[in-house]
Amino acid sequence: MEAKKTWDLAAVSSIPLIMTLGNSMLIPILPALERTLHVTSLQISLLITVYSVVAIVLIPIAGYLSDRFGRKKIIIPSLLIAGAGGLLCALAPWLSQNAAYPLILAGRFIQGIGAAGAAPIVMPLVGDMFQKESDVSSGLGMIETSNTFGKVLSPIIGSLLALWTWTAVFYAIPALCLVSVLLVACLVRTPKSESKQDTSFRSFVAMLRTIARNEGRWLAAIFVIGVIAMFVLFGILFYLSETLEERFGIQGLIKGCLLAVPLSALCLSSFLAGKAIGENKPRMKWLTVTGLVLLGAALVCIALPGVTRLWLLFLWVGLGGIGIGIALPCLDALITEGIKKEQRGTVSAVYSSMRFIGVAAGPPFISVGIKWPSAVLFGLLAGIAVAGVLVALFAIKPAQVEGATAKSR
Repeated sequence: MEAKKTWDLAAVSSIPLIMTLGNSMLIPILPALERTLHVTSLQISLLITVYSVVAIVLIPIAGYLSDRFGRKKIIIPSLLIAGAGGLLCALAPWLSQNAAYPLILAGRFIQGIGAAGAAPIVMPLVGDMFQKESDVSSGLGMIETSNTFGKVLSPIIGSLLALWTWTAVFYAIPALCLVSVLLVACLVRTPKSESKQDTSFRSFVAMLRTIARNEGRWLAAIFVIGVIAMFVLFGILFYLSETLEERFGIQGLIKGCLLAVPLSALCLSSFLAGKAIGENKPRMKWLTVTGLVLLGAALVCIALPGVTRLWLLFLWVGLGGIGIGIALPCLDALITEGIKKEQRGTVSAVYSSMRFIGVAAGPPFISVGIKWPSAVLFGLLAGIAVAGVLVALFAIKPAQVEGATAKSR
């Protein structure tokens, strides 16, 4: 990897790290928030969902704007907006005791607007920063590792902050966003565009049609797999957060540390997968398949009778985390390296939007399904993972991705 890009990549990596902390820090404190705000499990899950739903809508627009005006010009204001949303959530109980929940929901909505224009732009920015495909793959592996490392830290940091007061979790968001703004503004050198292009909205729509026509099949497959991975991941995290308190009576920092265990496995496997794939697109496909098979096998094991011991539950959840960690960098690399530079912002934004569908749907699904028998709930999740395996096997064609890459040169 180019040495002079090391600090740029470190600064860019702060964005997914901080955006992930800003969302996933809530996971361990959701049951406590539910009791404090006197709302239902479904209502509290909406704090994750509303953040994701607004991002789903706005991410493709942010991708288009980043292609037109530049990555940094979209990322920095978006980080500031995300910080403002977190600050509103923190001030909610002071502004109105009776309307604290609606205000927090509104703050999460604003935070989602900021997230839409920050984290999804990172992938095309990394693609712009490097010329060699192996450097792009390695950089994306680092970005995905930063994302998952944020998930590892978030339950621990969230639990620690909640020992003081639950609003501290929200106060941390503007502080973290400000750190990322300073890093990006000072350290990231935006690559100059090598060619001029038509960036009108009409051209944007025409470009989407062209991409859908030429690369639609394999891109759709990656989008679907991204949805599945995030749906299962955030669903399982919500399930563990509820189960650790309700079934095992585990709260506070111990709970946060336990939630970090399967996420650590995801983080490590993501880092290793990013290093391993290089420019080998068939390897990207088969590692994706392998990761989804591991995920499906883990969910089947959880669905089996007798998984009542805590260590056994975490063993299988950790295996599923490894599977997701293997798949994600491969999906990132397939998209970034298979699409023209001038289209990366748009396509990777759509991909990020699809992933947010999974984030939005997972917790509400689990909030309803947690009342079902474990065999039914995890059997359904295993079936979804198997569907992902089939999509990866039959719809991702490395030759098509290679052809798209050749056309982008």
